[in-house]
Amino acid sequence: MHIVITGASRGIGAELAKRYRAAGHTVTGTGRRGGTGLVPLDVADPESVAAFAAGLDGRAVDLLVCNAGIYPDKGQALDSGYPAPMWAETFATNVTGVFLSVQALLPNLRAAGNARIAVISSQMASHTRAPGGSYIYRASKAAALNLGRNLAADLAPDGIAVGIYHPGWVRTDMGGDAAEIGVDEAAGGLIARFDALGMDDTGCFRTWDGREHAY
Repeated sequence: MHIVITGASRGIGAELAKRYRAAGHTVTGTGRRGGTGLVPLDVADPESVAAFAAGLDGRAVDLLVCNAGIYPDKGQALDSGYPAPMWAETFATNVTGVFLSVQALLPNLRAAGNARIAVISSQMASHTRAPGGSYIYRASKAAALNLGRNLAADLAPDGIAVGIYHPGWVRTDMGGDAAEIGVDEAAGGLIARFDALGMDDTGCFRTWDGREHAY
């Protein structure tokens, strides 16, 4: 398979890329600044996305993992935080970036036949988990969930399955040291979910370990 993973410079994205390569797949991993083994891609920049897609030169993409994301509002105070530019930056990456990536790579996905798209959202997107705080991140991941569900409907005639996933609370720069699982466990679970994704469950919202998640 040819697998494209956005946000593969560290954390879950880097671990997914490593595991897929070890399994013999061809991986195109991206990072905002590029780097060793990474193709430069800023998913929030339409010109960068277009250049990335052009660089693939029509090559089929069997699996697109939309993993790139930011969480800048951790610890912000309700009465003084959450500035408007932070909202704009987060939605540009976590929501618009997913859409631009999918849109730009549609010819590549269609060329693969039975391609799959995995959108990394979060349990924080669910209406069942609303303890307050992290308003920007929560809202952006809820929007990514909604986007994934609607993409699943529109791409069904093309035979492209779309899954939305909560990767777990993972010990990464984003998740912090107190998180519940490591990147190895999260990546292993996600790969199993991606492998199982098909047209019979397109539009699903699942956890890294296979549980259905409430929307």
